Amino acid sequence: METIHTISWMQQIAQDARVKERILGLVPTMGALHEGHFSLVREALRHCSPVVVSLFVNPKQFGPSEDFQKYPRTLEADRAALEKLGVGYLFAPSHEEMYPPDFRTAVFVEGLGDRLEGRSRPSHFRGVTTVVLKLFEIVQPRRAFFGRKDAQQVRLIRQMASDLNLVAEIVICPIVREPDGLALSSRNAYLKEAERLAATALYRSLDAARRAIETGERDRLRILAALRRVIDSEPLVALDYAEIVDADTWEPAMALRRPCYLVLAARVGTTRLIDNALIEPQGDTLRVSL
Repeated sequence: METIHTISWMQQIAQDARVKERILGLVPTMGALHEGHFSLVREALRHCSPVVVSLFVNPKQFGPSEDFQKYPRTLEADRAALEKLGVGYLFAPSHEEMYPPDFRTAVFVEGLGDRLEGRSRPSHFRGVTTVVLKLFEIVQPRRAFFGRKDAQQVRLIRQMASDLNLVAEIVICPIVREPDGLALSSRNAYLKEAERLAATALYRSLDAARRAIETGERDRLRILAALRRVIDSEPLVALDYAEIVDADTWEPAMALRRPCYLVLAARVGTTRLIDNALIEPQGDTLRVSL
């Protein structure tokens, strides 16, 4: 595996792949890699060659009081794991390489980035879409792989790719969970022992909503109430938001007739975590994927 630190050399590698008509895949990450990331990498390796994994802790998607400085950075361990998986290239630019002193441009998707996560973290999605567009322009992937855990982020990226006629196909992969249901996240490393146990309330609350839906409940408020009862029973967990939204518009879904997401964000101690379930109509029934 070759580690690349400069944009110019990454662009040269990408150009060579295009000339040879190879299907280049990209897995964008901020490092501190875990099995969730590795599942994306394995999916990319099944469909693409070469595969580039980017590792860049993007300062523009962190708010002033968020955890940019303490965000886990494990470059050597990440590099070793990716090499073992058979990744061709690790793109790990510096902040100065990605954002030189005269950098002035930002990308914002109107109408999708100002609610839920966007309301809680006002500058977050602008930072995400800006860095992802830069990565797409630098790496020129035919396919880019993202996890469904960040469902709103992926919806914005798909909209950006469509609006700007980007060539990359956006591939969404399932959430990867611990045996007790907790969605894998680099921020799980912040959790103390008691908080780690309490954090399962996020999954358990989604599962309670799933059971309500699968036993026939269709009222949005009652489904959310089933979720909230689980969260409220855990004193170490404070709910930021919980909502059922249309998977396309991200407006609140008043009826479950189209694909929807049941999304939530909560603080476990001082650590903020997100999770979701996908609700899909299948004939006269609803399928809920956690």
